[in-house]
Amino acid sequence: MTTYAGLFLLSAATLIFEINLTRIFSVAQFYHFAFMIVSLALLGFGASGTFLTLFPRLRERDPARALPLLSWGFALTAVGSYLLTLYVPFDSFRIAHDWRQAVVLALHYIALATPFFCSGAAVGLLLAAHPEDANRTYAANLTGSAVGCILAVVAPPLVGGAGVVLLSAALGLFSALVFQLQVASGKFASVQVALVLVLLLAALSTPSFFEIRLSPYKSLSYALLYPDAELISQRWNGFSRVDIARSESIRSLPGCGFICASGPSAQLGLTVDGDDLSPISHVPPGFTELPFTDCLLTALPYRLRADSNALVLEPRGGFDVLVALAEGAQAITAVEANPLIVEAVRAQGEWAGDLYDDPRVTVVVEEGRAYARRSQERYDVVALSLTTPQRPVTSGAYSLAEEYRYTVRAFGDYLARLDENGILVTTRWLQTPPSEAIRAFALTVEAVERAGGDPETSIVALRSYQQMLVLARRGPFTGEELEIIRAFAAARAFDLVYLPDICPDEANRYNVMPEPDYYRACAELLASKDRDAWYRTYPFDVTPPTDDHPFFGHFFKWEQAQEVLAMAGHTWQPFGGAGYLVLLALLALALLAAGVLILLPLAARGRVGRGEPVSGTLGYFALLGLGYLCVEIPLLQRFILFLGHPAYAMAAVLFALLLFSGLGSLLSRRVKLRLVLLLLPLLVGGYALGLPVLFEATLAAPLAARLVIAVAALAPPGLLMGVPFPKGLALLERRSPALIAWAWGVNGAVSVVASILAALLALSCGFSAVLAVGAACYLGAWITAGAIRVPPRRRAPPPPAR
Repeated sequence: MTTYAGLFLLSAATLIFEINLTRIFSVAQFYHFAFMIVSLALLGFGASGTFLTLFPRLRERDPARALPLLSWGFALTAVGSYLLTLYVPFDSFRIAHDWRQAVVLALHYIALATPFFCSGAAVGLLLAAHPEDANRTYAANLTGSAVGCILAVVAPPLVGGAGVVLLSAALGLFSALVFQLQVASGKFASVQVALVLVLLLAALSTPSFFEIRLSPYKSLSYALLYPDAELISQRWNGFSRVDIARSESIRSLPGCGFICASGPSAQLGLTVDGDDLSPISHVPPGFTELPFTDCLLTALPYRLRADSNALVLEPRGGFDVLVALAEGAQAITAVEANPLIVEAVRAQGEWAGDLYDDPRVTVVVEEGRAYARRSQERYDVVALSLTTPQRPVTSGAYSLAEEYRYTVRAFGDYLARLDENGILVTTRWLQTPPSEAIRAFALTVEAVERAGGDPETSIVALRSYQQMLVLARRGPFTGEELEIIRAFAAARAFDLVYLPDICPDEANRYNVMPEPDYYRACAELLASKDRDAWYRTYPFDVTPPTDDHPFFGHFFKWEQAQEVLAMAGHTWQPFGGAGYLVLLALLALALLAAGVLILLPLAARGRVGRGEPVSGTLGYFALLGLGYLCVEIPLLQRFILFLGHPAYAMAAVLFALLLFSGLGSLLSRRVKLRLVLLLLPLLVGGYALGLPVLFEATLAAPLAARLVIAVAALAPPGLLMGVPFPKGLALLERRSPALIAWAWGVNGAVSVVASILAALLALSCGFSAVLAVGAACYLGAWITAGAIRVPPRRRAPPPPAR
């Protein structure tokens, strides 16, 4: 039992470290590097299987002596690899023209994969040494990992992101102590306990040299460069870090026109994960007007709806709430998903006008879309705050980010919250060529049509020199409203982009572009009788996102590839182009790494398990690795909508799948493998069709209830997906025990490819397509399972006649 307890603790430490690394990289770098953590963790697991195959003597000895060393290796390399990323920093913006950054990235990748190698080697060693107990070993590994998922969410508010690294190392050392009890009870126990306590104390009060260092290209890094700048607060929770910075340089008037009589008041900067700086403005409590809001695009809806009741979604530092109050809104509901943001704004108190405690403002801490689905109240104005900074479309900076606030179904929810003449407000950044704003316009058009409206008469669009405002009205805009819009735009030098009665010469008057591209794109989109054909001919992908394909920031088309590659090394953008091509490059590297890890043992030993066929083993365990990830990753991405944040989704989905897969592993000896492999494709296909229905029915439920629903919904696939791997090892034990360590490596190596391939397929085809691939993999495993079964015994031939 001590072996399983030690493995449980080591597995928990591993998942804490893995999930926390995604948070650290989201803060220190950008989210697309956090995405790479999953693949490097799987790379470490795959490499461990290859290592054990190449050195069979290690698995032939008693693993009890190696397990404490591997736990020590995990703890030391977890801390060491993290320190390496701090003191040998990677500069993503220089990688296109500085080969040394590619070397640094490779060094980081190898170093960060090492803790997972140690953890994976411990699991693989036990599986190979005791195949008869594979179901128990696998169950201890999976259930420990499930507990680690929960601890990874609970720990950051207590110790911060850097402290969680030390916490995972402490848990790794504690697992070494438990493993050690099986070899020599009490030996060095006091030293190990002391080290665990030291690490725990260090986690509670993280040393300055261990603190996360931000990329110099993040908003917070820029703000802190000024001589008077200071960081005045920092807060952590399970899914974000929220900072408040003070500096005279922080001045923000998003969407202001050329004609503006007053600048902004003093402001603080609020950042989430060190980026996306939002202003907190210095205003008097109880204010009724502010001079600088008059020249903003977002003032227009309140000119059209005086004394309005407004719903503002995700207002961050409260700037859009402030604009609504200054422009005459009588009641405002501000829906903010992150409680740390609300705490940070409220902490500024009277300096910020007690904005979130103003009697006219009701603050709701909830994901905006879930609130829109749950609420029965109607509003004169529903406004989506623009919280992301402006980034050139060529960077592909947000290609991989799911944005469920900007899907056709989400906009349908927002339109449903409008009163009879209410207005939906969307603001997006301008780019050349037009992309982001045109997608927002197309999304609004699609949502209005599905709601039964006429987009040609109920949509208006204006632009400043930075942003485009899209207004969608329930019912046609009246002639009087159109005159108000024209007068508002002319007085502030805003350009008209689309009005129901716009004339071509009204567009492109103030912020003059070489061509009236925004007007032309919007007019052509509405006039087109075949919108699908129009989308195909547009330079970027601006099709309206759906819940099955919620990638608002993914504009890449293959026609762009030549231009993107030509820009490599000649632009300041990371990777010099679309994030889609970065995924393709990672996929190619993953295929190369997987090929080496799988084929190296074959080349080194002629054949693993000489005299034994390996093709069936390769096919079966490769399909299991591919299938598991092609189910897990789209489920994780889909549950972001249901649970409101990627960190909650990651913790809940991984917890449920790993926990129930562990239970499935324990039960695997009692069930028929081929029956499970037939049921899995049917179940996964059913989830592709059924999850949207479940989400539609329960999205308005409280978060706690949604968490329970999520875990319950994930129990059946988790339970079944836990069966095939230990069942396959049990078959190998009887037929080809020498292949067990190699099978562990094959499964891990192919999982590296699967983690990237699943993301690539989701970007290209949507989540349902990835689930279909997962279902097909399990069907393929059903076909190949026969190749690893023990052949029936042949009857001995009768003795020759005499």
